Amino acid sequence: MPELPTDAPGQPPARRRASSIVIVNTGDGKGKSTAAFGTMLRAVAMAWPVAVVQFLKSGEWKVGEEAVARRLGVDWYAAGDGFTWESDDLDETRAKAVAAWALSAGLLGSGRYRLLILDEATYAMAWGWIATAEVVATLADRSPGTNVVVTGRHAPPALVHAADTVTEMVKVKHVYDAGVRARRGIDY
Repeated sequence: MPELPTDAPGQPPARRRASSIVIVNTGDGKGKSTAAFGTMLRAVAMAWPVAVVQFLKSGEWKVGEEAVARRLGVDWYAAGDGFTWESDDLDETRAKAVAAWALSAGLLGSGRYRLLILDEATYAMAWGWIATAEVVATLADRSPGTNVVVTGRHAPPALVHAADTVTEMVKVKHVYDAGVRARRGIDY
């Protein structure tokens, strides 16, 4: 187990308040977005204004999280066009990811939200569709009270380094590997 940094030998670091933090949920395991939406529920319970920008899913997807989030007053932007491996036009898919980033950058600087979830944004960075350096700089310059959760596999090292909290989901076993399709109420 790694040792915690200390102010004095044998003592944990002094605690301080942060106006906001950046969380990254990454890895090949299931639960990255689910964890982000759990954080969303906590924020809503605290009466925080919350927004979600989905980089891959389109408005055609009818996911349970979106339905309940909208009922709770969360601003939800399904900005993608579905899974890239099903895309008929990767240039259009890329353009939608770039537009999702432009929307996200505006929301990050607006001061309107206490929590902003950038769902599956790591893919757009990993594929070179949006510049990781720009994302990291925009996160650093975000409105002071805006907390951010970024989800998706293959989080770039610069994003991991810039984040305050990073969790890697590790797949031990997944029902998909046994040929079971995604299930409404469990997977979406």
